[in-house]
Amino acid sequence: MVDKDRIVSSSSLEDDLSELSLRPHFFAQYIGQSDLKNELSVYIEAAKVRQEALDHVLLYGPPGLGKTTLAMVIANEMQVKVKTTSGPAIERPGDLVALLNELEAGDVLFIDEIHRLPKIVEEVLYSAMEDFFVDIVIGQGPTAHPVHFELPPFTLIGATTRAGLLSAPLRDRFGIIAHMNYYSKEELAEIVVRSASIFDTAITPEGALKIALRSRGTPRIANRLLKRVRDFAQVAQKQVIEGKIADYSLDLLKVDNKGLDATDRQILTTMINLYSGGPVGVNTIAANIGEDMETIIDMIEPYLLQIGFIKRTPRGRVVTRAAYEHLGIKIEKK
Repeated sequence: MVDKDRIVSSSSLEDDLSELSLRPHFFAQYIGQSDLKNELSVYIEAAKVRQEALDHVLLYGPPGLGKTTLAMVIANEMQVKVKTTSGPAIERPGDLVALLNELEAGDVLFIDEIHRLPKIVEEVLYSAMEDFFVDIVIGQGPTAHPVHFELPPFTLIGATTRAGLLSAPLRDRFGIIAHMNYYSKEELAEIVVRSASIFDTAITPEGALKIALRSRGTPRIANRLLKRVRDFAQVAQKQVIEGKIADYSLDLLKVDNKGLDATDRQILTTMINLYSGGPVGVNTIAANIGEDMETIIDMIEPYLLQIGFIKRTPRGRVVTRAAYEHLGIKIEKK
């Protein structure tokens, strides 16, 4: 799929091993999401005073905004251990019980892509979250028998890019539901400066801002662009990443000053050239550009909606005037 090759993809790439070293460990190091951090700090402090497990937390929002990182920070702030997994990895109730069995009182179980939990596993999770026990059936046929597992009080942190796909019973069992927002260019510039310091790379405030402006409001993309700009600067024998080398590098990567890459522009120009700017269905867009529909919905469309380049209507997606102006395309009267 196209998304795997995109420098501005907000999905996590397998070769992004250095991303782990960039992750903050405590709220004091975590840049951005200020309101959410303040809110969570209150809940965490209250839980610690009562010596209770933190209430279950659901983090939702576009990919790359730091949901996994925030889950790790919450566990560190609570001074407990964390067990991580993902929805697709838990195929059977027994897999869930094995994970829960490893938890101690107060520990965190983090489930990424929680909207992809199998229904049979989700139903077992209800009693685990609410009453801290699970009942499952062991064996098959005449030897099948129910087993009751008591669990220590724990905190489930679920992360999802598709909160609307969560069933109401599961969503209702989260006491803390938090939406993560795109980052401002100032916050991203601060993240770039911090990451450059970890990489032992010198960067000017202007250079950091240039990278931030093209990072689609997403820390993961900011860090990925920083690494690529650092490569260009090193080859060009630049000791410091300044605004000029940042612009030069990102222009070569075909990432414009709004963070759009070739795939974004292809979607917009396809809608304009073939469908007069819309409305057009996302299935049709996906077929025209040879992209997976889910990738467009999850990875590409949220940012284009956020910056006002497309809008959703009952009849389909429509390109806005702002997108025409950015692309330098004249709007034809219909």
